[in-house]
Amino acid sequence: MSDLRTSWQALTTVPKLSAADWAALAVPVRWLIATRASVLFMTMMSAVLGGFLALRDGRGEFLPWLLCLLGLMLAHATNNLLNDYTDSRRGIDRGNYYRNQYGVHPLEDGLLSIRQFWHYLGITGGAALAVGIYLVIIRGGLTLPLMLAGAFFVLFYTWPLKYIGLGEPAVLAVWGPLMVGGSYYVSTGTWSEEAAWLGLLYGLGPTSVLFGKHIDKLELDRDKGVRTLPVLLGPLLARRTAQAVLIAQYVGCLALVVAGQEHWLLLIVFANLPSLARVLKALNSDKPQHKPERYPERIWPLWFSAYAFAHTRRFTLLFTAALLIDYLL
Repeated sequence: MSDLRTSWQALTTVPKLSAADWAALAVPVRWLIATRASVLFMTMMSAVLGGFLALRDGRGEFLPWLLCLLGLMLAHATNNLLNDYTDSRRGIDRGNYYRNQYGVHPLEDGLLSIRQFWHYLGITGGAALAVGIYLVIIRGGLTLPLMLAGAFFVLFYTWPLKYIGLGEPAVLAVWGPLMVGGSYYVSTGTWSEEAAWLGLLYGLGPTSVLFGKHIDKLELDRDKGVRTLPVLLGPLLARRTAQAVLIAQYVGCLALVVAGQEHWLLLIVFANLPSLARVLKALNSDKPQHKPERYPERIWPLWFSAYAFAHTRRFTLLFTAALLIDYLL
């Protein structure tokens, strides 16, 4: 398996690899797999959105924004590594648990020793911290509180927040106002309520993906004592809540246009209604017990989260394109 092909797989999914496949890969490719790089797309788009809004206001500085983008992606990668480490050490990921069914788990599959894993974690987290400190020095103001808030969620999302039903609200706060508003602030030196509100709308997308993932493994989490929000709500109410989160993105966009706060071009997101219909339909029923005949093998057992991720990718691109066209016009 070539490094190029595997890199592409790592950027689009969580590939399943044998020990021999892993050993043949270059370290950067292993890092992409270990950090679950495919989901870093959502973080990248948060920073892109914040930077673009700064550009639209004619106030953004490129270098601080670029460093913010890098720091946020490294922080998300650090969180993914911590998530795997914590759940592995607490025994959550053992015994072919959901996490290592849909992709390789470097620790549970024995691909990395604890020492090697800490090298990955230390370098990734250290780089994120270094970028954050530099931005605090050159920008000041709210940069430190924003960085500390981000560090709190990186360190404590996996435990205890995820275990007490606060993982989903944390994701909404982080991928919404904190990342979008924060990247706008780092780029401009000023806080923008508009960027925070648009960030909140965007953040509903990553929240729906996490909601879908936690519904996918609701019974397994409940049996393991991981009390995610879907576990607390129960299967039916959790699926209805996920539907409400998805619909809220479109209601929010419409409300901003009607209120005159955004151009009518923002309604371009409604071109994504077919994708919305598919994920809403999936959420109307329980997850299938077995993989449907034509369902991709590489995705299973992801179900609701796969539908939500596909929807979020398309919504994000349309959302950003609408703001870009408005700026250009």
